[in-house]
Amino acid sequence: MSVIEELIREESNGTISFGNYELTAKSKVTDFEHNGDLYKVKTFKEITKLERNGMFVYESVPGTAVENLDISEKEVRFKVEGPEDAQITLELEAEKEYKIYIDDTNVGKMKTNLGGKLMFSVELQNSKSAVRVVKL
Repeated sequence: MSVIEELIREESNGTISFGNYELTAKSKVTDFEHNGDLYKVKTFKEITKLERNGMFVYESVPGTAVENLDISEKEVRFKVEGPEDAQITLELEAEKEYKIYIDDTNVGKMKTNLGGKLMFSVELQNSKSAVRVVKL
């Protein structure tokens, strides 16, 4: 996996990939259509952010590249790559408990806040990790 040169793309399996942590200047793509939704991505070395229909979906600090983002009612799964450890924020269902797996290791349960935000860190160091967040 590497950065997403076109900033956001649809994969053959129906998922999306986005982000380019190698950019030194902020770049964005708006109105990217996927499954009837409009996505907006902003990305560069310091932050990567994804919105769907004007609503927050994903953010990482510093910037990352995300591959095969798949969101269902029960879980969110994706692969993430970056040059260093990243803090990731996802927008999920408010005040619900989720179990987080990183590379198939259960790293614990977390509850979203009133706004539905879930924050966790991923150790990357120029590698990629598979992330799965499952609603309990």
